Amino acid sequence: MAADDMHSIRTIGLLAEGGAGKTTLGEALLYAAGETTRQGRVEDESSVFDFEPEEMRRKTTLSTAFHTLHWKKHDICLVDPPGYANFLPDTRYAMEAMGGAIFVASPTGQLKVETERLWNWAKDMQLPRIVCLSRLDREEGEFGAAIAALNSTLETTLTPIHIPIGSQAGFRGVVDLLSMKALMFQGDKGEVKAEAIPDDLQGQADDYREKLIEAVAETDDDLLTRYLEGEELSADDITQGLSAGVAASQIFPVLCLSGGQTLGIQPVLDAIVDLLPSPASRPSVIATNPKTHEEVERSPDPTAPFTARVFKTVDSQAGKLALFHVLSGKVESDSVVYNATRDAKERLGQLFHLKGKKQEPVATALPGDIIGVAKLKETHTGDTLCDDRNPTLLSPLVEFNPAISFALGLKSRGDEEKIMTSLDRLNEEDPALKVDRDQQSNEILISGAGQLHIEVVVEKLKRKYGVDVELKAPKVPYRETITGRTEAQGRLKKQSGGRGQFGDTWLRVGPLARGTGFEFVNEIKGGAIPRQYIPSVEKGVVDALGKGFLAGYPIVDVQVVLYDGSYHEVDSSDMAFQIAGSIGIQNALEKAKPVLLEPIMHLDITVPEEYMGDISGDINRRRGRLVSVDANGNNQIIKASVPMAEVLTYAPDLRSMTSGRGTFEVGFSHYEEVPHHLTEKIIQESKRAKEEAGH
Repeated sequence: MAADDMHSIRTIGLLAEGGAGKTTLGEALLYAAGETTRQGRVEDESSVFDFEPEEMRRKTTLSTAFHTLHWKKHDICLVDPPGYANFLPDTRYAMEAMGGAIFVASPTGQLKVETERLWNWAKDMQLPRIVCLSRLDREEGEFGAAIAALNSTLETTLTPIHIPIGSQAGFRGVVDLLSMKALMFQGDKGEVKAEAIPDDLQGQADDYREKLIEAVAETDDDLLTRYLEGEELSADDITQGLSAGVAASQIFPVLCLSGGQTLGIQPVLDAIVDLLPSPASRPSVIATNPKTHEEVERSPDPTAPFTARVFKTVDSQAGKLALFHVLSGKVESDSVVYNATRDAKERLGQLFHLKGKKQEPVATALPGDIIGVAKLKETHTGDTLCDDRNPTLLSPLVEFNPAISFALGLKSRGDEEKIMTSLDRLNEEDPALKVDRDQQSNEILISGAGQLHIEVVVEKLKRKYGVDVELKAPKVPYRETITGRTEAQGRLKKQSGGRGQFGDTWLRVGPLARGTGFEFVNEIKGGAIPRQYIPSVEKGVVDALGKGFLAGYPIVDVQVVLYDGSYHEVDSSDMAFQIAGSIGIQNALEKAKPVLLEPIMHLDITVPEEYMGDISGDINRRRGRLVSVDANGNNQIIKASVPMAEVLTYAPDLRSMTSGRGTFEVGFSHYEEVPHHLTEKIIQESKRAKEEAGH
């Protein structure tokens, strides 16, 4: 791909739920355009998009892939991101680089919640869209009913520009409502032969043609006036109005095809070129000058200052490859750019376009281009690259809260040093992967969008870095606190010949508001304890609180007041007062009514209305409580508070309850007291775990 005119560039995403056939469509587009010599297929592991071993084994897209093709003097970059819920964060980041999108649906018009979510993201981003009804050779469906179902689910009005001729094994062509010709498909690449519209479809074609003209007219005041006055719009009027309506996200054309049989693919290529906009038609980007903090605007113009977003990082044969989307200006191989996010300069080596797992060198990149460049030292996913004389800083990429977490158990002790380095490299490729270490248990925790997401991470750890791990449920980070107020003495007196150990403290202990943490107050007067020993008392108190009282969990939300004590001129020391403080807090905790606290999570659950009863009942069974329920189109958004211990496996449970149509986001909310009937069980489990660890 060597476009020197950005008007001939198209950067198009293929979007749909997993299993809808978008990768198959991508393969058909490449084959029909002559980019590949045979049509790759997911099922026989020959797809040029799904080339990672995990993708080939699971026969599904797990990470965004890219390929380029040429059609009618245009250079088209196809972006094929995942469609399954576990991997949608990667899709959302890839959407940052798309100039338009093709949504793939079945002839039934039935969509899963992932496609609805993608459509809403595209709507928020004002991304121009066309819709392709695929698998017309395989799945039965009535065209009008399918359009009505899609309109209802997506809460929009789609505008067919094709109606199918035949169905299933009899699907052989489409009526093109722009030319009012029957386009019959023939040959293994689906070459088009124009014929007269079959008599039995003429009436239906006339009706849909009228709806198309009406939709086009409504996007332009001049066209609407002429249409209402009865003037017949010309073919150029309709095509230009349709293209403008698509670019403005006012019209969403529908095309009909079979990706697997390469039928109707050439008209899709024509629609990409004729209807989806070039980068020149996309809106300007609003950013910030990182030095002056003033708002700046960058238009998609090769003469404007260079601005690009790094939206993905991949581990390729050439090493770490940063993928960036050029928003303004142009950039050449072997040039120096400014990373405004890191305040660092980067030298770009050879620029690449991606063709599956292969790379094609290019000399220059223009607005709309997706470019790969290897071995950048400072740059990470989400960073802004720009001209250092006219710096711009783009807003950060959207953050995704993890839906599930696991602890990692290493199968080999030799992997301990490699594990964190390996996870950091995977996290660079996949920002939705979160890596942490539990301060209490010292466990390595990995969190992601779902169990499948985490399982794929584990597979990559072993294949790429030779680190073999097993997944374990993470330990719930319980805490302890007190509910009563008390006073206690902590006294250490040891005399065993020579210098002894003496420290004497009096502590007043009471609860603080939930979430406050720990407060130490020194009220010593008259030198009862010398000033230099006060920090030692506090250290002893803090150490004791960290070890817990009931079940070994840290004690929080406590105020400790040191109000009296005594010392010995010779035998007192920092260590003596540290131990005395520890003894004092332990004596106080026995009388301060200690209780266990558990983390409470807030859940935002999106489900179709018919599952409301099941979800509400399940939340109650999990000791949760409903906060609110709001309608969002055909879905309901349920906000609830649920103990973490009850939602560690919520992702597969929700999928089972809603047949895969429910999604959720989870985040930490606050701590609450554990119900009395569960406290003893948690204490006993903690004791057993300590005993097992001791053996």
